[in-house]
Amino acid sequence: MKKKPQPKSKKAATRARKPAPKPKKAAAGKPKAKAAKAKSSFSGRSATSRKPERKPERRPVKLVVVPLAERVGAVRPINLAPDYRPTDKEPFMNPRHLEHFRRKLHQWRVELLKESEITLESLQEGGLQEPDLADRASAEMERSLELRTRDRARKLIAKIDSALQRIEDGSYGFCEETGEPIGLKRLEARPIATLSVEAQERHERMERTHRSD
Repeated sequence: MKKKPQPKSKKAATRARKPAPKPKKAAAGKPKAKAAKAKSSFSGRSATSRKPERKPERRPVKLVVVPLAERVGAVRPINLAPDYRPTDKEPFMNPRHLEHFRRKLHQWRVELLKESEITLESLQEGGLQEPDLADRASAEMERSLELRTRDRARKLIAKIDSALQRIEDGSYGFCEETGEPIGLKRLEARPIATLSVEAQERHERMERTHRSD
């Protein structure tokens, strides 16, 4: 005989009748906000993760110095272009450099001698026989200025002659104190320079301290 199915309890029946809960719908707008946040965070990461582009470093030009034995008496007639300018790519104080500065110093010396002659002629022509006291005072001032100019030119000519002698003996372009190259830029600005920039600054500091004392 078949067993009759036992009746279920009321609670089980009510449970069976209740429909399964529907899944909750996600609130509108939230996924977009999350997507926006994700996009912003991604862009922020990408912006921060990007490394700044490094500029290629310029390697300093290695200075090559011509030996002293080759510099002594190296000044010979050399055909240089009128627009020739010495560069650091060439060996320091090679014959082309020496010839360039020899011409520069010689031209400067000629100009100073001409100015000195003009100053001497004006001193010989001018006199202190002005009748007016004001004219006489101005003439005396002009005379003193011309004398200072002539004295300055005389000292510069002596320094130029010394620089030309250093070109002949091969010591031109090198610091008298440290023996290091003075540098082309400094020599172009002041061809009679005998000290490097560092040595010159050190001398100026020492002079200031002595004056203050």
